[in-house]
Amino acid sequence: MSGNVRTTARSRVRSSSAEPETDPLRQETSSNYHRTKYESNSTSNFKLFLTITFFFIIIIFFLVHHFVTSAAQPHLPRVVTPFPAPKIMDLPQFQGEHKESLYWGTYRPHLYLGIRARTPQSLMAGLMWIGVKDGSNHLRHVCRQEDALSAYGWTKHNGRDYGHQVLVDHGMILTTEFIKSKGEGSGYGWDWAVRIDVQIDKSKWNEDFGRDAQLFFYLADEGGNVLDAGRENLNIRESSLLASGSRTDIGNWQLHLKSTDDLKLHYSGFHTPHFHNLSDLVEENLASQTRKHGQMQLPDSSDDSPNVLVFQIIGGFPFTTDIVFISATNSESSRVEKRVNSLTGDSLSNELKYKEQAYDEKIEKIFNLAEKVDSESISVGKAAVGSLLGAIGYFYGQSKIDLSRTLIHSEHAAYISYWPAELYTAVPCRSTFPRGFLWDEGFHQLVIWRWDIQISLDIIGHWLDLMNIDGWIPREQILGAEALSRIPEEYVPQHPTNGNPPTLFLALNGIINGLKNNEFNVMDRSEISLFLERAFGRLDAWFQWYNETQSGEQMSSYYWRGRDNMTTLQLNPQVLICIHKKERSNNRTILSDLIYNFHSSYPSRST
Repeated sequence: MSGNVRTTARSRVRSSSAEPETDPLRQETSSNYHRTKYESNSTSNFKLFLTITFFFIIIIFFLVHHFVTSAAQPHLPRVVTPFPAPKIMDLPQFQGEHKESLYWGTYRPHLYLGIRARTPQSLMAGLMWIGVKDGSNHLRHVCRQEDALSAYGWTKHNGRDYGHQVLVDHGMILTTEFIKSKGEGSGYGWDWAVRIDVQIDKSKWNEDFGRDAQLFFYLADEGGNVLDAGRENLNIRESSLLASGSRTDIGNWQLHLKSTDDLKLHYSGFHTPHFHNLSDLVEENLASQTRKHGQMQLPDSSDDSPNVLVFQIIGGFPFTTDIVFISATNSESSRVEKRVNSLTGDSLSNELKYKEQAYDEKIEKIFNLAEKVDSESISVGKAAVGSLLGAIGYFYGQSKIDLSRTLIHSEHAAYISYWPAELYTAVPCRSTFPRGFLWDEGFHQLVIWRWDIQISLDIIGHWLDLMNIDGWIPREQILGAEALSRIPEEYVPQHPTNGNPPTLFLALNGIINGLKNNEFNVMDRSEISLFLERAFGRLDAWFQWYNETQSGEQMSSYYWRGRDNMTTLQLNPQVLICIHKKERSNNRTILSDLIYNFHSSYPSRST
């Protein structure tokens, strides 16, 4: 049996091995299988080749497109590239109610009285008047030293919704008061009012100059919106409405004038794209009327679609007038007449007294002047704080940057524009320097943060958001046509090699010490902490920029560039100052001390 099995197994082996030679059908099937498998592999390889080729074409197309796009749109120079971090002013604490509460203000500090909103295309208001100097008439509008006013400035101003200013112009005394009110039905930014009181000092006023005062109060819309005069012949006994209009930010609005004195009103409307020379338009119009009719008064007519309305107010000495701006007059709850009455006459007088008292009390609470100085010095202190807060302005535009010092072998000036930016800031001097200066602002904030921490953080945040990718901030901000009109052309360009001493660190150091000493309430502490957290990267970059670009030859010194070493005509050349700090035992400069202070507050941070 076993033998049969073995035989059978061998037979099977032999039979199996012989089948390919003897079975043509099986041979043909095998051949077809190999052919099909080869063709299938060839098809798969071809598809793989097409896929790889397709992807290579896409990659090449993308690279070519990127190259062409880059060539068509050259990369911005670093000097005009913003710092790559979220903007400080985008923090929630600077939105909502805070932003609305600061919307309107006396934010045109270069004018004796100028009002605007914190928006690039604002509805603006301002005051002009005819003054007398050397026996001839002069139109006052822009703060100028050559006007030779005996005094002007905000004697009290809280930076938000109240201000009191006195202007003394060769025997004529004008008092302007500004107030904002959030009444029932008020639109965005609230309502505001201006009271103008005109007196004369008889010992200094010559009646040959006239027995009437002539004021000019105007509205101008930067956005080009049409302004409508209340009526063709203005008569405040019949109606207090002077003008009306509409804007997307505040809705419909109205301007009213009320006075118990006998006043005459005239007006003129202009259509113009320029707002830095409005006093020129008024002077030319008055001169034309004088030549034609022998009277210096506006013609009670207007250009088509005027975006500027000027109202001439004529009254015998003395007189007082209240001018009221009401927003959202199209709403069902506008209650225009009630709101106008609440901001004129006795109601306005009472509100102004309340605001004045609140200002005096806050001055004493913060600075404790009564314990330190006499009453006369207290008045000076109040005026100093008021002048500082009343000189806060809002600006929008682009700085002009001079690249000639950064380009190799440059024989000609090369200019480029900074990105469009807004700036909310105090100014050093309303007549001479009515614009933002980086160096001065640090000293301003030493006072402002103690007065109103929200306003101070708002200002500092605007400045830090002007920082470029290298950590540089243009030291002088000349933004917008009004600012440009007040400075010689040679001083407009900003040089990225120059820096001002970073005095904002002094204010920030004081704020941090205030945190450590529990000088703020819970909400303020939270907002300050969020601000510093967001600002830290910019402050660190600023610190590094100074150490890398402004360092002097001696340890812990800084060399402030910009001096004209060829000048022999100036005792004190207009130059940035070279500051030297002696090396301290811990080998830290004042700036690194401040950075160290930030470390102490935020130990998770590192520089």
